[in-house]
Amino acid sequence: MKFSRILGVAAALAAASVVAQEAATVTPAPETEAAPVATLEADNTPATWGDAAAGATKAAACAACHGVDGNASDPQYPKLAGQHEQYIARQLAQFKNGGRNNAIMLGFAATLSAQDMRDIGAHFAAQKVLPGVADDTVIAEGPNAGRKFYEVGQKLWRAGDATRGIPACQACHGPTGTGVPGAYPALGGQHAQYTAAQLTAFRGGQVWGQGDQANAVMSGVAAQLTDEEIQALATFAAGLHNVADAPGADAVAEAEAAAAAAAEAAAAEAAPAEGEATEVAPQG
Repeated sequence: MKFSRILGVAAALAAASVVAQEAATVTPAPETEAAPVATLEADNTPATWGDAAAGATKAAACAACHGVDGNASDPQYPKLAGQHEQYIARQLAQFKNGGRNNAIMLGFAATLSAQDMRDIGAHFAAQKVLPGVADDTVIAEGPNAGRKFYEVGQKLWRAGDATRGIPACQACHGPTGTGVPGAYPALGGQHAQYTAAQLTAFRGGQVWGQGDQANAVMSGVAAQLTDEEIQALATFAAGLHNVADAPGADAVAEAEAAAAAAAEAAAAEAAPAEGEATEVAPQG
């Protein structure tokens, strides 16, 4: 009697288990058709030569700091006018991938494709840089006393200093600062303040690029420069320009004539009019 009762309980449990398993069975619903997927342009999509016209539109946001024509009015921002297309594109790519650390430029470069960068570079490369004026202030003291600031920079630019392992700047950036497309940037006409800031950062060990793309050349070149030499080089580079871009003889003559006329007008205005009484200070 007891044995049959145990079998009955076991049979009831087995039946309950079967019912539970059947209740847990789920019939999958038919899958709907997958949504179409749009293929996005990859970041490493090879770019072709830039389109300056397209770049003019894409560079609209750049104008606030770098100027509409690439001649920044604020010397803390670099002039981009006349800079090489490939160089600008490479710097934008480094801002995007973290090779150059600048939060502001990262925000602008983050959404740019490789082709956008080339187009923007082409736009600014087509502009003409406006040269600055080199500082001809005479240095009062120190090893360069009696020399003008730009003269100190000129010597380093032309010949470097072999005793300290400083190469001539013109070896890479050219006699007039035009650089070499695809390799070295143009520096002629660049704001002295910006150039000095970059040289100072290079001297402190700044390196642009990461991994295989890292470029430590400038940190080695600037390591031996003094503050005075950095300022001198920066102001010399600011005044560099191509002879072809210099004003012609007619333009110079017009400017001189205008200056002389303005001086005469100012002198005439300062002189008392004919017949006008003048006050004479009492004597004694």
